[in-house]
Amino acid sequence: MTTEIELKAPGVGDHSRWFRLWQGYQRFYRVEIAPEVTEETFRRLLDPAEPMWAAIAWRGDEALGLVHYIRHRSTWTTGDYCYLQDLYVEEAARGLGLGRRLIEHVYAEAAAMGCSRVHWLTHETNTNAMQLYDRIADRSGFVQYRKLLG
Repeated sequence: MTTEIELKAPGVGDHSRWFRLWQGYQRFYRVEIAPEVTEETFRRLLDPAEPMWAAIAWRGDEALGLVHYIRHRSTWTTGDYCYLQDLYVEEAARGLGLGRRLIEHVYAEAAAMGCSRVHWLTHETNTNAMQLYDRIADRSGFVQYRKLLG
């Protein structure tokens, strides 16, 4: 088995491996996303008209991690922002630098799209990931508020 890691956008044939990672992400955050939302998300990730993308970290045929990111407008700049919405690395693959590689992939893609910022959220209990985030990004100081509408 090769040890080289390759980052690639998912294709139609990658659904089952993407889905396994997506389920791992949901388990990590103790959430259950409805199956119809999951299927719509994968459809959007494959649709070139959508401002939403993904990358999967592969070691040979093995999918080890994923990142989802979304380009959106901002009232603060003329350049779009890029929201890194989901980042997940399989537990057995943590410590290999995949989280950093996936984030840096988003940085590069966002820069190529002309975005002026990449931003993301993490849960306050995700202290292991925050050690990485504190090295490769700046904390904004903002606190998230939200109201679920449905």
